[in-house]
Parts: sequence; structure tokens; C-alpha cells
Amino acid sequence: QVQLVESGGGLGQAGGSLRLSCAASGSIVSINNMGWYRQAPGKQRGLVAVITSGGRTNYGDSVKGRFTISRDNAKNTVYLQMNSLKPEDTAVYYCNAGTITTPYRYLDVWGQGTPVTVSP
Repeated sequence: QVQLVESGGGLGQAGGSLRLSCAASGSIVSINNMGWYRQAPGKQRGLVAVITSGGRTNYGDSVKGRFTISRDNAKNTVYLQMNSLKPEDTAVYYCNAGTITTPYRYLDVWGQGTPVTVSP
């Protein structure tokens, strides 16, 4: 009913940049929060960044000052600009969205994930 598709992952270098995109599609009326989470090998999933429908943001401590989350409500798309990459940013990055569908239903939806690898 609702799908999230991530793109932009791949290989980066320490100090470099990558930009992730996540597009939502389906029977969507509106989207509340959208966010990015990541999971490194042997680690639990953790918050990277979240953005509300009104544009307010929150970041995980490890990415503050380096990553920027933004969204385009008309396109149902959220972005993550990752600058000053570090090897510890290596993880699978997952997109998340809280969606309102038609007929009315609130769905918390996750993407399949996109791997990001940062070399030293």
C-alpha cells in the first residue's frame, strides 16, 4: 500500500560526501515524520535524523554538524546530505515514514535500506 525506496548509497571516502534520497509512493494522503536510521554490523539500529511535516529536525549526536536532513512534501521525498564522512558512518541506512493513507489508516513504513561504506 505504501512503499519507501532509498537511493544514493554506495562507497564514500573519509572527509567526502554522499546524498541519500527516499521517495514514498502509494495511497498516501499525508506524511508526518520522516527519518533516517542506520545499522552497522553487530550494532543495533540507531537514529540518524528525523524531520517533521513542518520542517523541524533532530539529529543523532554522532552526526550533528555533518549531516543535514530535508524533505520535499510535494514529492513525498526525504533527503540526507552527508558531509565530512567518517569510517564509523559505515552502515545500512533505512528510511522511515509515518503515513496517513486512504481509506484512513496510519502506517509506520520502512524502506529496504541502502548500504553506505566509508573508506579511511
